[in-house]
Amino acid sequence: MKLNRAGLAAGVLVATAALAACSSSSTGGSSTSTTAGGSSTPATTSTSASASASTAGAAPTCSTGTLNGEGSTAQTNAMTAWINAYTKACSGAKINYNPTGSGAGVSSFTGGQVDFAGSDSALDPAKGEPAAAAKRCGSPALDLPMVVGPIAIGYKLNGVNKLVLTPELIAKIFTGKIKTWNDPAIAAKNSGVKLPSTAINVVYRSDASGTTQNFEKYLSKTDPADFTAKPAKDNAAKVFAGQGKAKSQGVAAAVGSTEGSIGYMEYSFAAGASLATVSVDSGAGPVDVSKDSASVAAGTATIKGTGDDLSLSIDYKPSAAGAYPIILVTYEVVCTKYKSTATGTFVKNFLNYTVDGGQSALAGLGYAPLPAALQAKVKASIAKIS
Repeated sequence: MKLNRAGLAAGVLVATAALAACSSSSTGGSSTSTTAGGSSTPATTSTSASASASTAGAAPTCSTGTLNGEGSTAQTNAMTAWINAYTKACSGAKINYNPTGSGAGVSSFTGGQVDFAGSDSALDPAKGEPAAAAKRCGSPALDLPMVVGPIAIGYKLNGVNKLVLTPELIAKIFTGKIKTWNDPAIAAKNSGVKLPSTAINVVYRSDASGTTQNFEKYLSKTDPADFTAKPAKDNAAKVFAGQGKAKSQGVAAAVGSTEGSIGYMEYSFAAGASLATVSVDSGAGPVDVSKDSASVAAGTATIKGTGDDLSLSIDYKPSAAGAYPIILVTYEVVCTKYKSTATGTFVKNFLNYTVDGGQSALAGLGYAPLPAALQAKVKASIAKIS
């Protein structure tokens, strides 16, 4: 089915949430955690409580105990806001989220180390991920879309506040075929802009990343002549020129600290680092990256999953006016039926909050809320979790 465009409030107020370091059942990275009492084993209650004012919406159904998640750095700021609101409303709940990257999150989930994974790509059948997740769960695993995020192309180029690139230029820059900023092909697209002869320093994700895979999907669909590799979470060092940095935070910091740099990252990190961002011209004129332009593109996505699985197919060549084409949808990967009923109920209660009351927090964090039609389908799938 085709998704309808979501109605979004105008303007972007980017809030980069502070992450609290805490221990979790997974390894690596620092985790986001909010604690309000709780025990080591989740136990649910049917009590509803008022959500915080910053994430106004339906009051959550509270669980008690501890829930552990790991994965996507792109959804870190959303997850931080959701955890803070849920645990503030639910005094017995503790939720840890460790933003180690999508690849690490899926591995920890299939290995039984965490209760849910955040991933910027749905489980990949070619890598056996759905089968591994189902074996871990003892039931089918579900990909549940939760956040729509633009992938920004941030750059640092003194004196250049507006830069327009086509899909072909983006592919040639990141694969090293265009090496300097004053290359005639870039100059032709940016008439009147004084481009320096500075060498282009490409920065890519060094860790396994769903953001990388989504960015590569965009390149492979829009310029297969220049980007010939199969999109993957962990091949950036092989297919891109330049240097690798871990996580979206690392890419944003590296771009911001080195003149002539360019890199891809989830939009809230580019905005949080005050980076200039590329306007993409897919043929109908330049489109700036924003939550609103990403929402237009998200409305053209189609569901490719079967049953209660809601993995999506993104149209990287959207014809809709004002659509920013480089987007990702981040998923929560969960079991349909958990071995612990209490854990399953906790996961259900928390995700019900994120798709219901929690979506209202996303616009202020630089994300686009899920289109309304997709929200309804996600809620129906969550209802099946036990």
